[in-house]
Amino acid sequence: MEVNKAPKDKISINDSNMSYFGGTSYLGLATLPAFQEAIIKGIRTWGTAYGSSRHANVKLKVFNEAETLLASQLQTESCVTVSSGMLAGKLVLEYLATICSQFYHYPNTHPAILAANSLPLYVDNRLHSNLVSNTPETVVICTDAIPTTNVTFVNFDFLKTIPEHKKIILLVDESHSLGITGDNGMGVFNSIPTTHINQKILVSSLGKAMALPGGIIAGDANFINAIKATVMFSTASGMSPAYLEAYIQSQAIYKQQQDKLKANLEYFFKGLQFNTTFKYNYNYPNIYNFNPGFYETLLKQNIVITHFHYPTPKDVLSRIVLSANHTKADLDKLKKALS
Repeated sequence: MEVNKAPKDKISINDSNMSYFGGTSYLGLATLPAFQEAIIKGIRTWGTAYGSSRHANVKLKVFNEAETLLASQLQTESCVTVSSGMLAGKLVLEYLATICSQFYHYPNTHPAILAANSLPLYVDNRLHSNLVSNTPETVVICTDAIPTTNVTFVNFDFLKTIPEHKKIILLVDESHSLGITGDNGMGVFNSIPTTHINQKILVSSLGKAMALPGGIIAGDANFINAIKATVMFSTASGMSPAYLEAYIQSQAIYKQQQDKLKANLEYFFKGLQFNTTFKYNYNYPNIYNFNPGFYETLLKQNIVITHFHYPTPKDVLSRIVLSANHTKADLDKLKKALS
């Protein structure tokens, strides 16, 4: 279905106004007038885009200001922004491939951090045999903080079962958790124990809860400096500086929307009983149902949810998304439809 205006809590389809529970704008910022005004102010200062290398002789201070703020919030030594979450993942993979030859991936890992030669972390519900072998080596383990079709964080206890002679680099994608989970909404990266790993790296899209068209890479300062020194980073334009200015100036708005989302989750889940066809978490805005016909059932009740082939043409994703934009009337309508 094609629309002529960005959906908020409602979506217009063929001149019919329907309730919308899709997308990834968890905090509702993309269509929030106050946040849009902050972006417009940023554009007036920094322009609509800045198509120059970050290494050019003229540098915009907003990049350093925003990245310093983000690193502080993420509790990492350093971070760098790029033009998309996909680029963030590919930049990191390309660099890690120069220092490590063996990659492993958690089930349902997003393609942004899936190396071409990556092996499955689990085989027959057990860690890959190479990971528990006697061979000393450096390995990269890639995972989403919350994998696709999941509603809870990855349990990182499996790291404790990998022998100490395996030097582990952990790469975590927080695209569907950054902004809406963890301390102050900044994800779970800082809470991942480092006792059994040598290094941990965060990548994420900023285009979901954060409503910023860009991506981020975070970790220790030496690693971020190494990323900045790569050819791919040097020859790419940075993300729009106007949006980074808006982020700096909109901290109170982010907190306001996070509080609204939390209140909406509490209101929606109170007293609601789901059957076993649903996958949900009281503290997370995504709800999955894999029954054939589920999407059509809601559509007949004028409710549109996320529904498409993902991550491959053979798979079908049906996902209800709750956001800070939804009113109690919106949530009541959905609750009634699901009862």
